[in-house]
Amino acid sequence: MLSPPRRWRWIRDQPVSSVTSCVRRALCSRHHYLLILLVLLVVCIAIQTFVAHQARTSSSDKLTGHPHLRFTVNKQYLFSTLQNAQKGLHSESSLAIKQDAWSQRTAEPHHQRGAYGKASANILLRHVDKIINLATGVQTESGKVSSGKLRLSKHGNKLGLGLTGSFVLYSSRNDLTADTDKQISHTPTPSSLHRFHAKATCQPKSHIVFLKTHKTASSTILNILYRYGESRNLTFALPLNKHSQLFYPFRFASHFVEGVSNRRVREFHIMCNHMRFRKSEVAKVMPEDSFYFSILRHPVAMMESIFIYYRSIPAFHRAHSLDEFLDSNGRNYNSSVTNNHYAHNILAFDFGFDNNVTADAKDIEEKSSLAIVAIEREFHLILISEYFDESMILLKHALCWSLEDVVSFKLNSRSERTRRPLLPNTAEKIKRWNALDWKIYLHFNTTFWHKVDTLVGREQMEREISQLRVLQAELAKTCLKDGGAVDPSQIKDAGLKPFQYGAAVIQGYNLNPHIDRQTKAKCQRLITPELQYTDRLYTQQFPDLAAKLRQATRMVPAQRQHSDRTGMMAMALGREAHHRQFKRRTFSNQKAPTSALLTHTESNNRINMP
Repeated sequence: MLSPPRRWRWIRDQPVSSVTSCVRRALCSRHHYLLILLVLLVVCIAIQTFVAHQARTSSSDKLTGHPHLRFTVNKQYLFSTLQNAQKGLHSESSLAIKQDAWSQRTAEPHHQRGAYGKASANILLRHVDKIINLATGVQTESGKVSSGKLRLSKHGNKLGLGLTGSFVLYSSRNDLTADTDKQISHTPTPSSLHRFHAKATCQPKSHIVFLKTHKTASSTILNILYRYGESRNLTFALPLNKHSQLFYPFRFASHFVEGVSNRRVREFHIMCNHMRFRKSEVAKVMPEDSFYFSILRHPVAMMESIFIYYRSIPAFHRAHSLDEFLDSNGRNYNSSVTNNHYAHNILAFDFGFDNNVTADAKDIEEKSSLAIVAIEREFHLILISEYFDESMILLKHALCWSLEDVVSFKLNSRSERTRRPLLPNTAEKIKRWNALDWKIYLHFNTTFWHKVDTLVGREQMEREISQLRVLQAELAKTCLKDGGAVDPSQIKDAGLKPFQYGAAVIQGYNLNPHIDRQTKAKCQRLITPELQYTDRLYTQQFPDLAAKLRQATRMVPAQRQHSDRTGMMAMALGREAHHRQFKRRTFSNQKAPTSALLTHTESNNRINMP
C-alpha cells in the first residue's frame, strides 16, 4: 500500500500547535489564498440569493397576507425596488390629478368597503402601483410619485404592468388573474378605492343600473344602453304604462316598473330611465350582480342649463335672469311647490338625498359626507360629463364592452345660441346655493381620475379616445346628412325630432339618404331621441299593453295633435287618462292624498320630457 506523502505524514505526527502553525503557512501561499477567496465568494453569492428570495417573499406577504402572491423582477430592478418598496408601503403617494377650470384639489377620503370586499385587496392594488412607479422612476410634474398605470400585456395568465423586462404580478387568487385579450373587468365594488380586478376571461356585463341624472349628457348614455340591450335582445326595466320615466320625482318603488306587479318578466337586464334613486327598491327588481353607475356635471354649467330648460317652474317665475334668482337668497324658492326641486341641488335630489341644503347650513359637512359615503357604497362607477370621452372609455373597461358599444352622437343637446354667458361672480353664487352638489362633484371628479389611472392608464386612455373619435367621425360621415346636429326646424323626419321644452332649442339629426337598409337601421338607432326609443322598446317588450295604450291615445281630441310637441303631449295625456284609475290604486298606500300624487305625477311628466 502506498504511504502518504512525507509532508502529510509530518503534519499528522506533529502536535496541535504545530498543525495550526502549518495552516497559517499554507494560507500565506498564493495558490491557497486564491482558492479560499473563491470558496468564500461562492458562499456569499449563495447567501445573497437566499436573502433576496426571503425579501421578495416577505414583501409579498406583507402586502396581501397571502403567501402565494409573488413578484418576479429583472435583476436591474430587484434591489432598488425592494428597498424603495419597504419605504413606500407605509407612506402615502401623491396622486397628480387632472382638473378642469372649474375644479380644485381635494384630498380623497377613504371609506370602509362593507360587503363589497376586504380592504386588503384595495391596499394591494394601491401599493402595487407604488412599487411599479418607484422601480421605474415615474414622476409627476411636482416631483412626487404618481399613481401607476395598470396595463395588460400578453403573458398568458399574468398581469403585465407596462415595465420593460418581466415585472409581472403572479397570483393564485381568482380575483387577481388576467385575460389575454387586454380587457380588464372588476368586481362590483363601490367607487373611490373599489377593487377593480382582472379575470381570466373578461365577460361583458349585461345586468346594469344607470341612474339617469338631469342635464348631464345622460340622454346620450341612455341611447348607448338602449342600443346595446336591443341588439342583444335584453330586457329593460321600463316605466309602467309607457311613461317616459319611473314616476319621478317620487322615490323609486319596484312596482313602478312594467312587468313587476303582474310578474310578466322573470329577469330584467337594464334599468336606465329617470328616477329618484332608492337602492332597496331597485334591488327588488334588478339582479344581485347588477353594475350601478351614474354621471355628474359641474354644478355651475348644470345650473345655467337647468335655468334655461326648466324656465317655467315656479321657483324661476319671478326671476328675469339666473343672477336675479340667486341674489334673492331663496325668497322665490319654496321646496314644497311642485317641480321646484329642479332649482336646488338637483344632483343630490336625484340620488335620493335631501336637497334643501346651502353653504350656510351648520350640517353641510355632515350631510355632504354622508351623501358621498352612500354613493360610494351603492355605485360602482361615477362618470363626469365634462370628460365624456374619458368616461366612455372608463365605462367600456368597467363593463368589458367594445369600443363600438360606447360610440355615440350627442343627444338632447342645446343649440349654442340658447346658451347664456355667466358673470364672473355667478359661479361662486351657484356653488354656495348648490353647495351639496358642489361637494359631491368635487369628490367624484377626484376619484374619477384615480380610476382612470388604476383601470386604464393615461397613455392607454389617450390612445382609446383617439380611436373612439375616429370611429365617431366615420359614423357621422356615413350616417348623417349634414355631418352633425341641426336645429329641430331643419329635421326632415318627424320621428327623429327631439322633444322641445322651455327656452332651450334641442337639436337633432338628419339621416343620410344614400345608405342601404341595414346601415340605415344602425344609424337610425344612434340618433333616435329618448321618447321615441323608449316607446319602441316598450312596444317590443309588451305588444299587447302597447296596443291598448295606442287605442287610448286615439281618444285624445285631434286638435291637441296639431304639432309634434303637442302631439307628444297628447300621447302622454291619453295614457294618463286611460290609466288614471289604475294609478289611483297604485298610489292608494302612499301617505299623500291620491289626488295630490296624481297632479304631481302628471305635472312632472309634462315638465320633464325627457
